[in-house]
Amino acid sequence: MAMKVEDIAEEALALPSEARALLADRLVESLDPAEDGYIHNLWISEANRRLRELRSGAVKAIPGAEAIASLRKKYGG
Repeated sequence: MAMKVEDIAEEALALPSEARALLADRLVESLDPAEDGYIHNLWISEANRRLRELRSGAVKAIPGAEAIASLRKKYGG
């Protein structure tokens, strides 16, 4: 009987973090290389959009340490 994606994910999430990182790397490497350019272009567009928002003042930058402290407070850690 073939495993369902949900079952595989559940088992993968139970692995130690180093094993999960290795698995994630292997999975990413297995993706279709033809899509790499498309995904790369999407990220460039997203980065440019965010930069425009920062420069226009539409959004305010938060220092990294402050952002991490806020996330730790919200989610624990």
